[in-house]
Amino acid sequence: MSKYNIAIVNSSSFGKIFPEHIKQLEKLGSVKHFTVDGDINGRDLAEILHGYNIIIVSVTPFFTKDFFDYKDELILISRHGIGYNNIDIEAAKKNDTLVTIIPALVERDAVAENNVTNLLALLRCTTEADSRVREGHWTDRAQFVGRTLFNKTVGVIGVGNTGSCVVEILRNGFRCEVLAYDPYKSAMHIKSHGAKKVGLDQLLESSDIICLCANLTDENYHMISTKEIEMMKDNVYLSNSARGALVDEKAIVSGLSSGKIAGFATDVLEEEPGDKNHPYLSFKNVVMTPHTSAYTMECLEEMGNKCVRDVENVVEGKLPERAVQEHSKYLI
Repeated sequence: MSKYNIAIVNSSSFGKIFPEHIKQLEKLGSVKHFTVDGDINGRDLAEILHGYNIIIVSVTPFFTKDFFDYKDELILISRHGIGYNNIDIEAAKKNDTLVTIIPALVERDAVAENNVTNLLALLRCTTEADSRVREGHWTDRAQFVGRTLFNKTVGVIGVGNTGSCVVEILRNGFRCEVLAYDPYKSAMHIKSHGAKKVGLDQLLESSDIICLCANLTDENYHMISTKEIEMMKDNVYLSNSARGALVDEKAIVSGLSSGKIAGFATDVLEEEPGDKNHPYLSFKNVVMTPHTSAYTMECLEEMGNKCVRDVENVVEGKLPERAVQEHSKYLI
């Protein structure tokens, strides 16, 4: 098999928080970090990564059919995360490229925790209050009267690994009545975590707070847009730790402007990275974090371990764990 050349692409954390992950990879081949534009076209990306036959990648860039058409030998793409909507799986299969992801349970607690953390920061005006104290305005504290999470009716959209944990936190930790929408989960499954299975319309109409925890698919792209926001209660709060494109950003901005949405917390954007001029940031009742829901020491250590194991397995001719594209001529 060819010499192993390992590219780490657009990851702000892999090998930086835990340098030992790089040292382990260097025992297997050459290693180099790359930072590219998230929207780089496939041909240019293939040229930049020419000669690299193993890639560890973040949520960007997009590995399109065009990329695979121009790419030379590519044995493995290991996603440093649980989503893989930035990789054309069919094109990877035709190119004999394995695609692997992090098992969802690795990120479950961290991502669920951050969904609720951002929500609480929003409800209790935490970031704004902290900012004013740092500016010497402690006595402005009466401006930061928030809302409690306890005993609210909360709708959770998506009750997979992360969503089920969010349900448990809300139900067991804050005594919330939790309504859940997930067309792929049974009522019994949802009830076992502490929520009631409902249709999307009922969730939108009944919830004081809505937490988005769903995977991004073609079917649920912009599932929260103008029509859905109009169905919500007045002064609703939303928290998104899943994917930015689950919501129509223009509709969210409109809802914030009109006051229909009392506050919005998000760890994700449709186009990342974001910048200081994003329309969300013109509102004080927005909490935005830079896709850091999985950024705990515990989570990042195990995510890095998994990516290293993927490479080790490929070197040994073995199929790595959690391969979402497992057709390969390189395996024993």
